[in-house]
Amino acid sequence: MRIGIDCRYVRIGRHDGISRFTAGIVAHLPDRHEYVLLVHDVRQLESLPAGLPHELLPAPTDAGEPFVARRVNALGLDAVFSPMQTMGSRGRDHALVLTLHDLIYYRNRTPPREFSWPIRLGWRAFHLSWAPQRFLLNGADGVVTVSETTAGLIREHRLTKRPVTVAYNAADPAERRPVDGERRRDLVYMGSFMPYKNVETLAAALPLLGADWRLHCMSRVSDADRARLTRLAPADSLVFHDGASDETYLDVLRTATALVTASYDEGFGIPLVEAMGVGTPVAVSDIPIFREIGGSAAEYFDPSSPSAVAAAVRRLEDRWDDASEQSVAQAARFRWADSAEHVVAAVERAVADRAARTRRPPSPRSTAE
Repeated sequence: MRIGIDCRYVRIGRHDGISRFTAGIVAHLPDRHEYVLLVHDVRQLESLPAGLPHELLPAPTDAGEPFVARRVNALGLDAVFSPMQTMGSRGRDHALVLTLHDLIYYRNRTPPREFSWPIRLGWRAFHLSWAPQRFLLNGADGVVTVSETTAGLIREHRLTKRPVTVAYNAADPAERRPVDGERRRDLVYMGSFMPYKNVETLAAALPLLGADWRLHCMSRVSDADRARLTRLAPADSLVFHDGASDETYLDVLRTATALVTASYDEGFGIPLVEAMGVGTPVAVSDIPIFREIGGSAAEYFDPSSPSAVAAAVRRLEDRWDDASEQSVAQAARFRWADSAEHVVAAVERAVADRAARTRRPPSPRSTAE
């Protein structure tokens, strides 16, 4: 088959979650098909594997996105996979597989801050009802999601009549921390400072752990968030990296006692996989998605309780060597190669299902080898 991979959500300069998911899938596509990268800016190709052909389309925020399928039709593709659920499907003559990562913004409706106000307004309106989501997903031939937790929610809310495939998020391979290396009384938080992330509880747990503990906050932080968190923790116990490089992030992880997050809700949790992959255990909120990712390797706590955070960190200290080994094994469950295989299998099924619905057999080039 000739399959288009929608790479228009790849960020220029540095990945976010959806961008990294796209790049991870593209880098591990099985070689039984021909692939075409769909981008809106050639600079996006710098963050993608070299050697694959590409085509230019309008940006996914373009006003014509609901009708982008008509542009795609001219490319002669058998199918398209998109890492989001918003790609237009009207008038298409190809199979389409969309991705719904999570339902977090139905419960936390504050849109990402980097969006312009018209997009933020549309974002809020979209998440007021399940109807728009159902319309988008049923306009495709198949749906991918990144966890069994979200797959269960899709079924619970009857969001689509199409087959749902789980293709996990994963982490890029990184060198494991030395078995006999230094272990500092450092905790690492990687994520934004939106209200549902609940970073305040982490800061408030620091005085309960003791004066020698520090919390490294790796992401960019506003002056207001920095000041608010600093008031909750002992002097010099918060280290703000304000947008650490990948190298700095991994260096801190490899000497830390644990990665921590007190999110009340989450779509996945790539930082958990990143930390566990280098042998650093995690202490995290007791929510379903983190149970799915962390398994028995992680320690869990009530995210409303700073004392519960501190107790979970102490439990990790008590079993740290064993937790580190378990973490590496748990992280190995999440591999881009497996996820890419699941995505392509979903595309192959979508082509077959579409052919069956339209009562015509697939063309020879549309038949999976």
